[in-house]
Amino acid sequence: MPTRWVIALFCMALLAVSPLSAQSFSASEIAFFRTLNEQPNDLARYLYVLKMMPQFAPHERQLAMQMFASVENELGFYNEAMRDFPLKSRVPADTTLPTADGWKAASAVDVIARLAADRRIVMVNEAHHDAHTRELTLALLPRLRALGFDYFAIEALGEDRDLARRGYPLKADGSDYLHEPLYGEIVRQALRLGFTVVAYDTEGARGQARETGQANNLYRKVFAHNPAARLFVHAGYAHIDKARGRLGAIDPMAMRLQKLTGLVPLSIDQTQFREQIPAAPDEAYQQLVTRFEPTGPTVLLDRTDGHAWSAHPELYDLNVILPGSGMSAVESGYTQRWTMIHNTTRTLPMLSHEVNAQRPPWLTLGGGRNPLTISTTLCKAVVPCVVDAHYPDEPDDAVAADRYAFLQGDTVTKLYLYPGRYRLRAWGINGNTLSDKFVEVRAP
Repeated sequence: MPTRWVIALFCMALLAVSPLSAQSFSASEIAFFRTLNEQPNDLARYLYVLKMMPQFAPHERQLAMQMFASVENELGFYNEAMRDFPLKSRVPADTTLPTADGWKAASAVDVIARLAADRRIVMVNEAHHDAHTRELTLALLPRLRALGFDYFAIEALGEDRDLARRGYPLKADGSDYLHEPLYGEIVRQALRLGFTVVAYDTEGARGQARETGQANNLYRKVFAHNPAARLFVHAGYAHIDKARGRLGAIDPMAMRLQKLTGLVPLSIDQTQFREQIPAAPDEAYQQLVTRFEPTGPTVLLDRTDGHAWSAHPELYDLNVILPGSGMSAVESGYTQRWTMIHNTTRTLPMLSHEVNAQRPPWLTLGGGRNPLTISTTLCKAVVPCVVDAHYPDEPDDAVAADRYAFLQGDTVTKLYLYPGRYRLRAWGINGNTLSDKFVEVRAP
């Protein structure tokens, strides 16, 4: 992907949470982006950012740390990504959080499917470095398809005329976000269900031009072509907002699309209240999970009239609360003593004695996927290395079904996969294949 699009994506991701934090780039940041974009693979990108981080001035680290967290996310270090870029959302001091006496927990999938029955547009957002926010979209795809939704739009996807025929995404099909396995699974599932999959992002655009461009692309590719269409959109952060607010003076994409179509989207937010690692008991998210104990994507319903809770109903229709990871943040075998809170200084990682790399339990996706134990024996004594689980008829450059990067030797972990046959490919920093074997994942 061209460097200018990489910059725009990360800039807008920050802008969605902090409108004043991503207005310009220094010469060193531009050089960093350019070199990062030239790295041959995700493992090389990870090691490059790791090396460069100490060289950044404190005021330059926020954007670089988001990029580092996104690469961690793409390599299977899900909890570490959240820890290394906590990205706390601003919750106004006067926000009143629901309590258990007035509200009850309910399945987000069931409630959204019910509310979507008479809607033409449904939008769900994600935090780009937190793959847990992709679980809901994956679960909603079959429910919305059954309701007659026929178009599915994906922010990270680029143009690929062969995608529908092929049936699976390649890593070159969009932004680096697409390299993360759950994102790839979303694309596969949408194609398998018969959705017309739409790419709608605007290469190189920033600010209002990007929001307007996204809305125009959706209108042109969907509603101008098929006025009766029903559209499901997977987007990042505040693109789903129906009024100004989280993007400052910018009109969000959903607001623009509503004006173009006359259709009011059902907008679902997953980014306002998210898990922080390490957990902070006084955080709004922690208060909500303590009160309502979600076991999957959860919404809160008023006990009196049944309406769903939204902390900002003028912006979006309901908040989704995801359960906590229930584990420590060490997945890679590295203990990292650096964090990105208020531009504090980070130090280089220290090797830990972790040899059993734990991964978050939500990776079962509600019990649909099963664990497959893997170890560094697949790497043939070469570390760091990445193990990709591919569907047997897909090539090496397809987005993996699951993956994990081993950063030190003698490590054991698990991949999470649907029952079926897979090809495990281990590869090193230069992209060279270290081992290649077929395995069978059986239902429990």
